[in-house]
Amino acid sequence: MAAQVKIRGKLKDGVAQVKSLMPHPMETGTQRDPAGNLIPAHYIDKVTCYRNDQEVLSADFGASVSKDPYFAFKVKNCAPGDVIKVTWVDNKGETSSGELVLK
Repeated sequence: MAAQVKIRGKLKDGVAQVKSLMPHPMETGTQRDPAGNLIPAHYIDKVTCYRNDQEVLSADFGASVSKDPYFAFKVKNCAPGDVIKVTWVDNKGETSSGELVLK
């Protein structure tokens, strides 16, 4: 499993403002190493966000997204104690996630 997703959030008037940082190399498959060999493609393919185990957002990423992507979003109808979780799957099948409990 890759490095854990770092996630923070604030709750105001029932709306959660969520910010996440997803450690990942995000290789495009077109760059070369110092020896001149192609570095294989390795990038986040799908990001899914949940509130209390209910999917609230799904995003398709690709090779054009930069290294260690920052992803921010808002979730309506939240309350203190709700759990927000962000997960991703990359093109090699690796996964990572992070979660927070809203205060």
